[in-house]
Amino acid sequence: MTVPALLTGVVPPVCTPLTPDREVDVRSLTRLVDHLVEGGVHGLFVLGSSSEAAYLTDAHRRLVVSTVVSHVGGQLPVLAGAIDMTTPRVLDHIAYVTAAGADAVVVTAPFYTRTHPAEIARHFRVLAARSPAPLFAYDLPMSVHTKLSPELILELAADGSLAGLKDSSGDLAAFRSVVIGARTHPAITGFSVLTGSELVVDSALALGADGVVPGLANVDPEGYVRLYRHARNGDLGRARAEQERLCALFAMVGVGDPGRMGASSAGLGAFKAALHLRGVIDCPLTAEPQVPLSEAEIERVGKHLATAGLL
Repeated sequence: MTVPALLTGVVPPVCTPLTPDREVDVRSLTRLVDHLVEGGVHGLFVLGSSSEAAYLTDAHRRLVVSTVVSHVGGQLPVLAGAIDMTTPRVLDHIAYVTAAGADAVVVTAPFYTRTHPAEIARHFRVLAARSPAPLFAYDLPMSVHTKLSPELILELAADGSLAGLKDSSGDLAAFRSVVIGARTHPAITGFSVLTGSELVVDSALALGADGVVPGLANVDPEGYVRLYRHARNGDLGRARAEQERLCALFAMVGVGDPGRMGASSAGLGAFKAALHLRGVIDCPLTAEPQVPLSEAEIERVGKHLATAGLL
């Protein structure tokens, strides 16, 4: 399946289930895909932050994208992250994810090296010129330490280098600038503006976002699909109520003890624990060196699920 001219809807960033010895659990991964498709989502994004792409070997990344593309069988568009430090390394990832059948690729600015804005623009243009599939920018300043400016995003959209943006910056003002520019710029058509937030989806949709890419949608895809539908139908009261329910559920990412683990371990560990408790995946482990949740912390995740009506 190809990506629509304008990608819209709920596009979960798919978690990567692992076995107890930290190999990709293909059986659990296909069950997770079924869980998301049955939940009514509109697309899938693999090999992003919620997929733990930074922790996976290249062989694991290849296995994830080939498994998901094959299992989906064209029912939904599959976007694949091609995330690495520099342009040549990203091109290598683009080659195998598109060979596996990914419908679009998602890339960040370069990182580790210090880059000038002109070099960041060149990075995206080189990738776009050589990618067989449409290119989405991933604005992730917390991890890559570069904020993609609205001006740069719109410039790359206008010259055809970018097909869309996944914005995980948390900067709603900048996000709004991109939404307005994508709507009003005479050279931009079919440019998808997606928010990566779990907590302000209703606000982002009200600002004009085309879709949402929330990690919590792994756990409750139906909830985000309802939220998206209410917002699109103009039922702001029901959208707000659904968003507030999801905000309460998202509190599960805080069960991990910050004295012994980082936010990634706590957040991804909570998502995986929830999926395990819901019977979707076999093992809740995250990739090393992340620290696993304790039994008591997993029990607290279960209480959040029960409160949300998911157990």
